[in-house]
Amino acid sequence: MCIETMEFHPSHLPVVYSFTIEDERESVDVASQMVKMGFSMQKGAFRVIMTKEQKVAKKIGFTIMNELNFGLRKTKQERDVRYWIYSHDKDHFAMVLISSKVMQELGF
Repeated sequence: MCIETMEFHPSHLPVVYSFTIEDERESVDVASQMVKMGFSMQKGAFRVIMTKEQKVAKKIGFTIMNELNFGLRKTKQERDVRYWIYSHDKDHFAMVLISSKVMQELGF
């Protein structure tokens, strides 16, 4: 049995655009902007900075993933999304989202 380990930290991915979200109501707009920008056409990742308040952070992450997948399907874009959530600083989590195809092109 082979266990694959992550050889990089998600913060090392090149970021093409960074969003800061204060509450979950902004999540729908952020996901919509990612779709409009052409999610898999970017040459890097999208980063979302959010609160470390556990309940709010879970809602933000869940909403972004659902709305992103819905928007990509609706616009017939590739829906092969990779994402990570990590501690950005003492007050914020960061969610990094990238297309698998773009990640492979970047050599990760």
